[in-house]
Amino acid sequence: MTDSKIISNPKSRAKEGKEAKLPAKDSFSEWYHELLMTAEIVDNRYPVKGMCVWFPFGFALKKNVYGIIRELLDPDHQETQFPLMIPENEFMKEAQHIKGFEEEVYWVTCGGTSPLEVKLALRPTSETAIYPMFKLWIRSHADLPLRIYQIVNTFRYETKHTRPLIRLREITSFKEAHTVHATWEEAAAQVEAAISRYSQFYRRLALPFLVSRRPSWDKFPGADYTTAIDVIMPDGRTLQVGTAHHLGSTFAKTYEITYEAENGEQKLVSQTCYGISERCIAALISVHGDGKGLALPWEVAPIQVAIVPILLGDKEKVLAVCRELQSQLSAAGMRVQLDTSDERPGAKFYKWEMKGVPVRLEVGPRDIEKGAVTMVRRDGAKKAVPMQGLVDTIFKERQELQVSLYERAQKFCESRIKEVSTINEAIAQTQVGVALVPWCGEVDCGHRLEDQVEANMLGEPQYQSFSEAACAVCGKKSTGRTYMARQY
Repeated sequence: MTDSKIISNPKSRAKEGKEAKLPAKDSFSEWYHELLMTAEIVDNRYPVKGMCVWFPFGFALKKNVYGIIRELLDPDHQETQFPLMIPENEFMKEAQHIKGFEEEVYWVTCGGTSPLEVKLALRPTSETAIYPMFKLWIRSHADLPLRIYQIVNTFRYETKHTRPLIRLREITSFKEAHTVHATWEEAAAQVEAAISRYSQFYRRLALPFLVSRRPSWDKFPGADYTTAIDVIMPDGRTLQVGTAHHLGSTFAKTYEITYEAENGEQKLVSQTCYGISERCIAALISVHGDGKGLALPWEVAPIQVAIVPILLGDKEKVLAVCRELQSQLSAAGMRVQLDTSDERPGAKFYKWEMKGVPVRLEVGPRDIEKGAVTMVRRDGAKKAVPMQGLVDTIFKERQELQVSLYERAQKFCESRIKEVSTINEAIAQTQVGVALVPWCGEVDCGHRLEDQVEANMLGEPQYQSFSEAACAVCGKKSTGRTYMARQY
């Protein structure tokens, strides 16, 4: 049961009673920033660029979303937490890795007024914090495989234009998993397992996605290869919302992480790491939201059912019925809010639609006489349903709502992907979405594609096969393809 009042921020409070609409979603950037404030997800007015404050409602959404991640990882991963600060000498050991982050690191150089003997980096990612400890923890084959994860804040000095939840200087909720294996092949299997978990995660958020193998010049610094998950945003750009990296023995060599095999031989381990940040929240909000506000899947909505009493006639009787319904639904495990505020019904409807509440129940004297309630789903479906058996009815509706959300998102996603055969076609398609371009796999052709199309190469689609086609650059026939898009 939810009894707490929704905190209204100054921007939304100014609109109370007016039911002002959001900007059109076609103006995606304006719509997105307005929605984050009006729906009370994050407040980006904190006086440090690229750092945001979570509203309580937004934090509740984040907690529910990350609850799914924990549920998917906990069966065979252990959650842990490593320090935020990394000594410079450890941070600088892996040259290839550091080269990928050297322009993004925040350094702590003083403790109070005293200069530090060793500078401390605020983690941009945690490989260099975790792997010195792996050297101490791993001794023999009996210690393998090792799978851990943490959900922490990370800091990156972004010099590009920052966007709330998309491009930040403080990533407040970075889930990073790190695993250690006896062989390269076992680590490769773990990468596939990670992508499978991420696929389950995004399906539960009703979000379609693309899976691709990043080109060699865009892989994680120090990795053998990187597989990534991208979501197509409303403006046709793609947002990277998950990565899995096969690290091979790169870091094992640097940090001397070895194990004793059954035959007594000392061997280097093979490793993986994979991460998701609050970009998953950005994708959730952006893909499902509309002109009325958020549209949230049942599983993650902070409030799943909003009850709006229509206070006509015997007001106390209406309220008593509403409280009884709230009690029944809460006892069934639903997150329920009874709206007893002084706002008129229309303003309440607007508020709960803006919050993305999956199901709204309207209860008035006429409904009570009929033994029914008016049920409105966030996707617009509206009907009268009996109070008797209401719990079962709502549980059925949540499944239909999930299907509705996914089908709408999938239709949009499919409409923004097009297979092309020439550079000019790729240029045109990447202005509105994702181009699937024939590519021979040669690095030089890849760079020329990016230069000429003026878009990013996401990489080779995974788990798909294609017929032969001529490379858009050199004309060489192959079955290779690459996604290309403008990226956030």
